[in-house]
Amino acid sequence: MNLYVFGRGLFRSFFSTTYRVETIGLENIPKDGPVLLCCNHIHYFDPPFLGSYVPRKVHYMAKAELFKVPVLGRLVAGVGAFPVKRGSGDKQALKLGLKILKDGEALGLFPEGTRSKDGTLGKGLAGAGFFALRTDAVVIPCAIIGTYKPFNKLKVIYGKPLEMESLRVAKASAGEVTDYIMKAIGDILHTHKSQ
Repeated sequence: MNLYVFGRGLFRSFFSTTYRVETIGLENIPKDGPVLLCCNHIHYFDPPFLGSYVPRKVHYMAKAELFKVPVLGRLVAGVGAFPVKRGSGDKQALKLGLKILKDGEALGLFPEGTRSKDGTLGKGLAGAGFFALRTDAVVIPCAIIGTYKPFNKLKVIYGKPLEMESLRVAKASAGEVTDYIMKAIGDILHTHKSQ
């Protein structure tokens, strides 16, 4: 058993016993081919929570500082994360993200770039649009709803794939595509928060 599968199982057990977890829309994630999961960001646990219930390996960008921490750095790398220098337009991280998608794998992104302090959805950075435009990835808007307080309800929704071809043909900018993705995430949050 590889480290990713072991880690995913461990996290899934932790989440399922600590919170009242509900997953919606897993059937929207293709079983193979490139996939870009774009989600809101409310907590440090969001990356493992988003990926724990997905039957495929999900790669993530993680802040470069984490990889300098002994043991943690190796663990983070072992579960599919790769470093990104925040606030600098890290070209190496962008190249690696593109390679992951072009190799037909899944990439998880939090377009806001940082956690929301009050749970409201912030403005997305252009990176999500960049990856969506430069690859043929299926783009899945996702939303995490709830609080990470023990025994509280915690939902993760994997939305329907977004229609991207018209934006690619129209040569939309990365910023415009990110805005489109963020609107879809916002719509999921709005629809499911009251349920």
